[in-house]
Amino acid sequence: MVQAKPCSPTCEFFRCAKKAAVHRQDGVWCRWTDDMCNVANCTYAMCVKKRLLLRGICGETVKRKTTEKKPEEVIGPAIKLRGKALRRIGEKEIF
Repeated sequence: MVQAKPCSPTCEFFRCAKKAAVHRQDGVWCRWTDDMCNVANCTYAMCVKKRLLLRGICGETVKRKTTEKKPEEVIGPAIKLRGKALRRIGEKEIF
């Protein structure tokens, strides 16, 4: 099973909103904090594909979970109308 991977500043889709990320030999340096770039704790880290999740997790590596629901669960119970709303719509129940 593939686990979700953290986003790295060396990714081609990673951008710094302050434009403070500088690529060096040992990694990506942040001129704003004068430290190595840490995507998980940076407020200005963003993804071009808009896939950056909380705590610096890359959304491209997360597998989606889908479930099938019955139409009754999605729609919910019917709403009963009275008065002016009933005259405008013309039906006693709305789904």
